[in-house]
Amino acid sequence: MRHALITAGSKGLGKKVTEQLLEDGFSVTVHYHSDTAAVEKMKAELGENSERIQFIQGDVTNKEDLLRLVNDTLEKWGRIDVLVMNAGPYIFERKKLMDYSENEWYTMIDGNLNSAFILLKEIVPVMRRQRFGRIVSYAFQGADHTPGWLYRSAFAAAKTGLVSLTKTVSIEEAEYGITANVICPGKIIDEYKEASINEAKSIRDEETPVGRPGTGEDIARTVSFLCEEKADLITGAVIEVTGGVDVLHKFR
Repeated sequence: MRHALITAGSKGLGKKVTEQLLEDGFSVTVHYHSDTAAVEKMKAELGENSERIQFIQGDVTNKEDLLRLVNDTLEKWGRIDVLVMNAGPYIFERKKLMDYSENEWYTMIDGNLNSAFILLKEIVPVMRRQRFGRIVSYAFQGADHTPGWLYRSAFAAAKTGLVSLTKTVSIEEAEYGITANVICPGKIIDEYKEASINEAKSIRDEETPVGRPGTGEDIARTVSFLCEEKADLITGAVIEVTGGVDVLHKFR
């Protein structure tokens, strides 16, 4: 049985990814930050899948927590075939770079970029030994081209760096059967993060060119595809799942 490790996998987009990977036959380690209520809710919903899942608490801006996450996963399952870096600290308040505090800046960089470096340093050697690995990171629309993003300077800087890092890893590790790709979700608001595509199809969204809201299932299905055995030719890709929405320029 292949094993997946997903950060922030107990709620929101991450929950749908966890559910999809379980459906695909993986066992899964789910990292969560602090919402124990969401973890308990998920445990209650798991049913027969409860034997194929492990929950580990931690802060992705903390190196020791990340090392413990990997060590505890390997101790229980003995392997890591898939790494989904779903966690990504974000500042919702709209403000310019000059208004950011140093702490906010470092939280964005540590949580979105440095955490990836630490996880990759620990997990890629495991995937090398297995001669198989699937790495999925997240960015934002247009991140492949390093655009400016008004009011999101720190997050954008971290994520465009993560895109470059993911692409580099995709080249360096290809000989070991490891792929590394980036998914860029569009506008997926809170109420749809754990929704299905069928649920969204009954909703008309005038702001989305395809006519419906984006959902967690849209992201989960994309992750699932990239993690397939036969998806080995897809690596270094940046895949936008936006429904055609222009996320970047709505405040310009």
